[in-house]
Amino acid sequence: MKTITTNSQKTKSINLVDGFFTPTDAKDIVVALLNEKINYHKIKRLSITEGNLEDDCMYDSSRIDQLIEAKQNAIDFFKELQGTDTFLEIDSGLTIKVKEKSTLN
Repeated sequence: MKTITTNSQKTKSINLVDGFFTPTDAKDIVVALLNEKINYHKIKRLSITEGNLEDDCMYDSSRIDQLIEAKQNAIDFFKELQGTDTFLEIDSGLTIKVKEKSTLN
């Protein structure tokens, strides 16, 4: 993990996935990452309503729906490559920028 500081802004870069994978291994990695994001949003939504019997549980689930759709698209993509003599290169990183609350939209 490297830290980059520019104009008093701190940034962290994390290399999550980097390499060549069979379609099966690539599917396992990508689906696991998407499942974690889906579960994160579901737990976050649940924690908002926990203990509040008066809450009607009407929350925006669009991000969860987007991630579920992305997961299905990925599964379909990898299924097409199953049994072929191919490898997939995955290069995925995460960039974290420190922001002051007053600068957020």
